[in-house]
Amino acid sequence: MSERMIYTAGVELCTEHFGDPADPPVLLVMGTGASMLWWEEGFCRLLAEGGRFVIRYDHRDTGRSVTYQPGRPGYTGADLVGDAVGVLDAYGIPAAHVVGVSAGGGLAQLLALGHADRVLSLVLVSTSPAVPCGLELPPPTEEFMRFVSTAQVDWSQDASVIEYLVGYERVLAGGRRPFDETAARELVRRDVERAHDFPAVQNHDSLPEGEHSREPLSSITAPTLVIHGTADPMFPFGHGRALAQEIPAAGLLALQGAGHGIGRADWETIARAILAHTAAAGNPQVY
Repeated sequence: MSERMIYTAGVELCTEHFGDPADPPVLLVMGTGASMLWWEEGFCRLLAEGGRFVIRYDHRDTGRSVTYQPGRPGYTGADLVGDAVGVLDAYGIPAAHVVGVSAGGGLAQLLALGHADRVLSLVLVSTSPAVPCGLELPPPTEEFMRFVSTAQVDWSQDASVIEYLVGYERVLAGGRRPFDETAARELVRRDVERAHDFPAVQNHDSLPEGEHSREPLSSITAPTLVIHGTADPMFPFGHGRALAQEIPAAGLLALQGAGHGIGRADWETIARAILAHTAAAGNPQVY
């Protein structure tokens, strides 16, 4: 494990890598509103121990990457896609296996559409089609919408931010499995304390999309595996099923009772699936 600052498109991003650079590269793209810490170290090590060179990084306005004034990000969602390319360039990697979770899965789709030559394979976790697909997608759960519409937070007070984010993680967990509040609180605390200016993460909520590929998901050529929890309250399971239907020959792994994101209880299952998928890199299957 080694942290490294890189420069791309005139900005500084914080990255970290695990494993042997001679191994097949895996780029981890986190969702917006979250730093690379949400790709937890233990999970990254499972992939590295499986023979992969793993890179995670802080998006703009998260962690130790470039930070903008809250309310004035000065970049677009398309810039975040470009940042993924910039990370690969900084490491001298022509193409990588790309794993994206939540909105990071959306960025990964756009990366595969706009920079197909940089993507060896795709793994899309807890995400939704990044471009219109013509399929009816289920709405978020009532509990999720209730939290989003009623929760209050004072972004100037770390304690308030931590309580809000722990509550958010509890809702995202989906309610089917026990929620490890101690682990969630520790991760949230580390994320808040590590950031240059944590309130700047709010910029992700109002990013303009910018220009990106308008090609349909059916034009994605990278071997794709979709991984989705059956109790995801933000993007219910139908979102994952739609991705698997729209992307040619995509595999689908359903995580029974899992919520949104990569829970520790699913680390080994997800890691094994990623290792198998990236090894095949062209022969996806239904799990």
